[in-house]
Amino acid sequence: MNIQASTKGDPRVSVVLTAYNSGRFIGQAIQSILVQTFTDFEFIIIDDCSKDNTWEVILEYATRDARIVALKNENNLNLARSLNKGIAIAKGKYIVRMDHDDISVPSRLEKQVAFLEENSDVGILGSSMEIIDEQGKVIGLRKYNLTDESIRRHIFLYSPFCHPATAIRKNVLELAGYYNHEFNPAEDYDLYFRIGMCAKFANLDEALLRYRVVKGTSMTTGSTRKLERTTIAIRRRYSRSYAYRMSWIDRIYNSFHFFSLFIIPSKLKSWFFSKLRNT
Repeated sequence: MNIQASTKGDPRVSVVLTAYNSGRFIGQAIQSILVQTFTDFEFIIIDDCSKDNTWEVILEYATRDARIVALKNENNLNLARSLNKGIAIAKGKYIVRMDHDDISVPSRLEKQVAFLEENSDVGILGSSMEIIDEQGKVIGLRKYNLTDESIRRHIFLYSPFCHPATAIRKNVLELAGYYNHEFNPAEDYDLYFRIGMCAKFANLDEALLRYRVVKGTSMTTGSTRKLERTTIAIRRRYSRSYAYRMSWIDRIYNSFHFFSLFIIPSKLKSWFFSKLRNT
């Protein structure tokens, strides 16, 4: 199902949001985009066969705002394939990611577009993020490396971006390729490496996204281990690329990470990493 409102000309930005059983928070996520200070955008929202009232909430907003393009998958496609579906029809110069339970601050699009317009060599731009609980209370802050040089220096240690806070040039995506479902659940990490082979990285030193942590939706031990294994495989894959240099510290860290899969519980590592990365 596809509900698309008519627009005058192509928008500069295409915001792409995928949703699954998101009825509880998706209204807040949608509203945070609709009230942006930058208004030249289309908002592509894809319901990936939700079993709750997600689609009804999306339709309610779509009938009130002509910038919304509402899509409903006939079959559950999962994140990577759903994002690719949205990106393929996007008309904007920039693809902005958004998740179904997060909140973008009102100036997010304005600041990201302004930076990308002034820095044509940057292919992907992220930002810091505030971490909020289910009630919207700020419980943490995570910052990211700002410059291309710093991001590349740390890319083999941790993911360089908050995925739902990214803005990506569509022509860079066309060159690097879209999300690869084979690297689920680390498809974003793989994409970053490919983007870095044809463009520069950057992050804004400001929290433009409020990232919501919801109880009961955390990864199981099995899925966490899959994420770790996939992450290690991605790092190995691009360690041989001309665009990156894996230092001896990176190699020691990743060797330890690999062996930790067998000796350290995933939940303990996730807790430690969050403490280390969040302020």
